[in-house]
Amino acid sequence: MTSLREILEKHQVGIYFCAVVLATVVALIIPGTTALEVGINPALALMLFVTFLQVPLADLRQAFSRVRFLAVLLVTNFLVVPAIVAALVQFLPADPMLRLGVLLVLLTPCIDYVVTFSHLGRADARLLLAATPALLIVQMVLLPGYLALFLGSEAAALVQVGPFVHAFVWLIVVPLTLAVFVQLWAGRSAVAARISAALGLLPVPATAVVLFVVVAAVVPQLGPALDDALRVLPIYVAFAVVAPVAGWATARMFHLNVPSARSVAFSAATRNSLVVLPLALAVPDALPVLPAIIVTQTLVELVSELIYVRVAPKLGRWPATSVGTS
Repeated sequence: MTSLREILEKHQVGIYFCAVVLATVVALIIPGTTALEVGINPALALMLFVTFLQVPLADLRQAFSRVRFLAVLLVTNFLVVPAIVAALVQFLPADPMLRLGVLLVLLTPCIDYVVTFSHLGRADARLLLAATPALLIVQMVLLPGYLALFLGSEAAALVQVGPFVHAFVWLIVVPLTLAVFVQLWAGRSAVAARISAALGLLPVPATAVVLFVVVAAVVPQLGPALDDALRVLPIYVAFAVVAPVAGWATARMFHLNVPSARSVAFSAATRNSLVVLPLALAVPDALPVLPAIIVTQTLVELVSELIYVRVAPKLGRWPATSVGTS
């Protein structure tokens, strides 16, 4: 079973692209796939549950004690990255909806498959996993303010707090609680331990299901927005290059150890596209522009992650006495 899990993780990017291609074909051939929108949040909840299940409770407790790491992670995602985004959006047309889509996805750090990718890139994935509730709460609080700063109060008002609270409860609290319950049960029952081990095979397939549902639901609505998707493509490519470098540099400035610094770099580069999509769909007149912009970022990111997992393990090393271990 472990070898199957390793095979899935090794080939996950290819699996994700197959899911995207299959979903696109299905959406073009079969009418009515937009109805799959109702499955986005349940699929996300399953993906996050099996992701949370992969880290033992003891590791989570240890990760929460890494105050320095959490501070650097928050500074990177909510000060450094917004500064990068503010510079990049200046190269976009003045269309408020176009800029709103880019800001929605680039200002929100990933809370799901970044954990798996960071693990493959020899980062400390446990720290990122433990930080996911904090990342979601802070982005929930700060995003309206950032949108007001970059676009004005009218654009910021399009994003309501309610959907973020809903996302936090159903995408973080419920899956995390279930994962804790399963781990405690597995510690007392051989049957539960086997169930938990079987669930360990699901993070990659669950993510592929999310991508399939999202793409199949959105593709039929994208036709008129292809030009907009092409306009934002260079911005996403530039972000994919600059953000991980900035994350690594910030972590180094605060003397984090190498695995922790890699985690910050992965978090800086990986965005919350799958989670913000339901929020974007709730924006008035969002279709077809906002979904097209967000799905475009997802595709660029998947290609980028394939590069990150190969480059990150080659990053420089520091002495084991680095203060970043605290």
